[in-house]
Amino acid sequence: MSAASSDSVHVSDDGQIEYVTLTIADQLFGVPVSLIHDVFTPQTITPVPLAPPEVAGVLNLRGRIVTAIDARVKLGLPPLEERSGCMAVGVERNGESYGIIIDGVGEVLKLGIDEYEPNPVNLDPRWQSVSQGVYRLKGDLLVALDIDQLLDWVSAAA
Repeated sequence: MSAASSDSVHVSDDGQIEYVTLTIADQLFGVPVSLIHDVFTPQTITPVPLAPPEVAGVLNLRGRIVTAIDARVKLGLPPLEERSGCMAVGVERNGESYGIIIDGVGEVLKLGIDEYEPNPVNLDPRWQSVSQGVYRLKGDLLVALDIDQLLDWVSAAA
């Protein structure tokens, strides 16, 4: 799988993809800007009985009902004790709206597709399942999230 595997990911003429950087448990992740519809602070999240563990619940985002996905749980990390400082990114998949709950949103980085590397063999299998690959940055590793795989909780719950 390549860094530009999704049809809706925009690769510029000079071979770069713009990523919104996200932090989840002090790890840097990236999602292509073209896939992000909203960045917001989740307010009231209503739990959904019998939902998979990564479904934190539903929330109202400007009149739309949005399924809130806890990225920490999906990645096998402990959930935040207090969600008051967390953020969310809004994405759509198959006509449904989702809010992916993360620890924080950072800057937008332009990264060349020639800098992209496949997942390291020592990357946790849960992370590999939702990662398109990685970028080595100065002093950090950016894991490029595959939104389709991150939201593939329906088939995983079956």
